[in-house]
Amino acid sequence: MKAFQIAELVGGELHGDGELEIADIAAFSAAGPGLLVFTEKADARVSARGSSVLAPFGFPTPEDGCVIVVAAPKAAFCIAAGSILSPQMNPAGIHPTAVIAEDAVIGENVSIGAFVSIGNKSEILDGVEIHDGAFVGNKVRIGQGCVLHPNVSIYDNSIIGDNVVLHAGSVIGADGFGFVKHNDSYLKFPQVGRVVIGSDVEIGANTCIDRGALGETLIGDGTKIDNLVQIAHNVEIGRNVVIAAQTGISGSTVIEDDCVIGGQVGMGDHARVLSGAVIGSQAGVLPGKIVRPGVWWGTPVQPLDEYKRQNALVKGLQRLKNEVKDLRRLIRGSREGE
Repeated sequence: MKAFQIAELVGGELHGDGELEIADIAAFSAAGPGLLVFTEKADARVSARGSSVLAPFGFPTPEDGCVIVVAAPKAAFCIAAGSILSPQMNPAGIHPTAVIAEDAVIGENVSIGAFVSIGNKSEILDGVEIHDGAFVGNKVRIGQGCVLHPNVSIYDNSIIGDNVVLHAGSVIGADGFGFVKHNDSYLKFPQVGRVVIGSDVEIGANTCIDRGALGETLIGDGTKIDNLVQIAHNVEIGRNVVIAAQTGISGSTVIEDDCVIGGQVGMGDHARVLSGAVIGSQAGVLPGKIVRPGVWWGTPVQPLDEYKRQNALVKGLQRLKNEVKDLRRLIRGSREGE
């Protein structure tokens, strides 16, 4: 693409040579001819001549290059990269080692890799890519344009929306961890529900989303889930939620729209996170807790300002301990002198 086309695409203001050809993207430190880079700092300086830069207002025009001024350079870079980079799609077709049930429905321009298994009455819509070793159970529906990376497992009855990306090793629809204590043993509570995932969702490698026990586990449109996340049975996650790695969400928890969950967060069952809440890394949410909009941190989770105050008090305990020792020494000395 040419620089002026990128400027039109992202709604930016072009300064410099709009005819520069842009063939690839790079980090700001690796700027050079034919590359599109970005910075969020107006006082940054690009070293390479002929560079094309997405930048905020006030950024100088590179020598023999151009700058595209935008309000949000990082977001604009994401948009531009989607047009510059050609998607590396596998060619349509079915590998001879794939095992596909006779009553499965396969759409047009579908790519199915080696040793893939697709079960009875499953439906794979147009433009889906299923990479090597993936397993798709019975009565599964996978929407248009989805990508299943190697060794993804999707259990029976799961519903996947359009343009969903499932990274390697993710497991959708396994049994939830539901057991009832009876005498000296545990009875398994029935796990007969399903998982329903909306459109434009991305799920990281080795993440597990359990089926509902008797109902559904729900993931809303546009939600992004990192690697190694555990989502238990009957959890409901809204639209445009971001969940970082190693988070564990217990059964029947509800996370409403537009929430951000940091890494290694632990949530007890039946908790509720209201729309707009941000929960910091390694926080602990107690069972049944309602987390309201705002920034939260710590275990048990609390508003960030409260967490900072408590943290400051804890850091001052050693000083307080030393002061008490000194006071005791003074009191003891005064008593001995009487």
